[in-house]
Amino acid sequence: METADGSLFLVLVIIISLVFSAVARIFYVLYRTGKPLRADSLKPLSTLIVLGSGGHTAEMINVVALLQKDRFTPRFYIAAATDKMSLQKACVLEDSLVDMHQGKRVSAKYMQIYRSREVGQSYLTSIWTTLLAVAHALWIMIKIRPEVVLCNGPGTCIPLCVIAFLFKVVGITWSSIFYVESIARVQRLSLSGLLLYKLRIADQFFVQWPQLQSKYRRAQYVGCLM
Repeated sequence: METADGSLFLVLVIIISLVFSAVARIFYVLYRTGKPLRADSLKPLSTLIVLGSGGHTAEMINVVALLQKDRFTPRFYIAAATDKMSLQKACVLEDSLVDMHQGKRVSAKYMQIYRSREVGQSYLTSIWTTLLAVAHALWIMIKIRPEVVLCNGPGTCIPLCVIAFLFKVVGITWSSIFYVESIARVQRLSLSGLLLYKLRIADQFFVQWPQLQSKYRRAQYVGCLM
């Protein structure tokens, strides 16, 4: 009986220690979140760029055009499986960079991801597609393990950003997540932006309207990027 009680006590100690370690790690990641990238490092940073449809892609293309290309490489562009135009626009951008660098092509790859829910899809069937989308996102993140994630609002960014955050917690890869809220959001954040802001998943959170910055104090106002 004493042996059983001793074993139970040991199990409880181990469980409490694991929970404490997990909580401490989460707080450490939250503390480190938002710290700037090391400017003294010349090491290229593998970068995942999440594209949405329409205006989301146009804005993200403008953001990528301003990047220091030799620093943020290789670049992985990802869009929803039903979105064909976004990856074509990214390819056009990368081709223009080749011309600017006299034929020197920087590594860029294009990927597609399953969407959790299509427009008009029933909520019942979306349970399965959501699980499939999360599994697909996990496989992609394990495969490329980006050091930087850029996104600006499409719903496809949520599972990718959550997985990137969890990778930081468990120590797989440290990904700095940069979120740029769409210029269409003037008074309130999008659902994607609100989730990443409230859960403190985004390392840097940018808005394009000053009234948003005054409402969400941790956001940084950068002006119009279009």
